[in-house]
Amino acid sequence: MGNRIVVVGSSNTDMIVKLPHLPKPGETVSGGAFSTAAGGKGANQAVAAARAGAEVSLVARVGEDSFGEQAIAGFVGDGIDVRHVMKDPATPSGVALIFVDNKGENCIAVAPGANAGLTPHDVEAAQELITRADVVVMQLETPIETVERVATLASEHGVRVILNPAPAQPLSDEILGNVSILTPNESEAELLTGVQVADDAGAEEAARALVARGVGTVILTLGSRGAYVFESDSGELVPGFEVQAVDTTAAGDVFNGSLAVGLSEGLPLGKAVRFANAAAALSVTRLGAQPSAPTRSEIEAFLG
Repeated sequence: MGNRIVVVGSSNTDMIVKLPHLPKPGETVSGGAFSTAAGGKGANQAVAAARAGAEVSLVARVGEDSFGEQAIAGFVGDGIDVRHVMKDPATPSGVALIFVDNKGENCIAVAPGANAGLTPHDVEAAQELITRADVVVMQLETPIETVERVATLASEHGVRVILNPAPAQPLSDEILGNVSILTPNESEAELLTGVQVADDAGAEEAARALVARGVGTVILTLGSRGAYVFESDSGELVPGFEVQAVDTTAAGDVFNGSLAVGLSEGLPLGKAVRFANAAAALSVTRLGAQPSAPTRSEIEAFLG
């Protein structure tokens, strides 16, 4: 197998404030240091996959502004193919405003900007890349009809599709039926199935419900506990790693990007998930979205 990965999705600039605690409505909390970092779930996943050792192409939209220029320069620096990162002259780049507390928990507000203009037409323009990929990775920060078109196109050509259903929203059976691997967290799984994921029994019930709707494999991410992997009518927990969390902002994105790398290299599913768990664990020990994505050598050293 090769390791060609195509990520279709969002690119944002993250503006981050570290605070003693997350503000309640109407509350002003001072004290935090301010920083900016490259983010957006699609871009985060692309960077994570590139640093973990894959040949990565990104299909995305940014504004024709300084945020967009900085984003593209960052992708190029990580060796990502940016031929299909379009500059939108009419709409600003996406931004995310992120508060992070001293336990590493966060709350995020996103203005999608140019991400909302990523259309099925852009997908058609990148058709050759998508149909020749080993793995295609997507999230839900771009229009749902674009996600649907990518899933259909990849599925028709036998390309494995990883869909990270975040931010959470309902999904049609048509999309789910074209997804090889769905990677929800607990709240996303609950929104999609109505099943509360409080323990392994809940995880299995939610996973079964998703498989019944057409998904090939479900990997339920459970934070520091690891990931619950359900395929072929049975599930198992692949344990996570205990680390001191500083910022959990892009942990799920690093997991998905690294999972795609493991699978594109032919690792068995359980080993690919362990590889992704290790990358995600490393990422939460660092501040920022893309800056937190580890390199291949760091992941391998961590795994020993």
